Amino acid sequence: MKKSKIRRPRKAEPAKRQRAADHLPQNERKTGLARALSKLGYCSRSQAAELIRAGRVRLNGRLRRDPETPVHPGKDGIEIDGKALQAAAKIYLVLNKPRGIVTTADDEKERDTVYSLLPAGTPWLGPVGRLDMASEGLLLLTNDSEWAARIAAPETHLDKIYHAQIGTVADGALLNELQKGFAVEDGEILRVKRAEILRSGETNSWLEITLDEGKNRHIRRLFEHRGIEVLRLIRVAIGPLALADLPKGTTRPLTPTEKLSLDHAMQRRS
Repeated sequence: MKKSKIRRPRKAEPAKRQRAADHLPQNERKTGLARALSKLGYCSRSQAAELIRAGRVRLNGRLRRDPETPVHPGKDGIEIDGKALQAAAKIYLVLNKPRGIVTTADDEKERDTVYSLLPAGTPWLGPVGRLDMASEGLLLLTNDSEWAARIAAPETHLDKIYHAQIGTVADGALLNELQKGFAVEDGEILRVKRAEILRSGETNSWLEITLDEGKNRHIRRLFEHRGIEVLRLIRVAIGPLALADLPKGTTRPLTPTEKLSLDHAMQRRS
């Protein structure tokens, strides 16, 4: 008689384990070690994974090399290079990104990055979403990774407003087409929430475009599909937060009132 095989339950994938953990009360949640370092504001998740694999991180006194090692950030002790890790004070900065600057920490082509614009001595901060190299305007940076993820998540439907100069004279038909949306490469549907003409010249127009989701190169791909050149693209607002008169290439702290206003806007739309 053959012995029946004992089937052991398969281990949950890291992403599935994390989604399940997110439903637990805050004081009972565990997360991956790399994610914990990011949530504590020490560095990005990818940088944390590199530190862990390099053998520079200890969990409760034991060396760990797996970035997905389960950890309870509120209870477990984490050390980096022999120093105990404490949660960093939350920092929220507003940056007016100039054209020609890339939104990344390290650029393989050695181009200037947004980090070259931050004040000396600024601790690690991550960008909230991205602006491509040719785009300008409002960019948030923070070490509060959970807050950043909520701001950028499509599910919050937080409006992002752009001013776009395009190489054609816009009319009502173009605005309707942008709002109705159409399929681009691979059948992906792109559309805008609102599009309005700000002003027009003989050969170009400035439009105000509102998105409530942010796909990769969303606006540029829409116009490229129509054969229209985007001459300038400036993000002027994220939800209730406006770029206003912040000089190009400079930063300022997000005020408590602005932070609260963004939080309330996300709550209303979630």
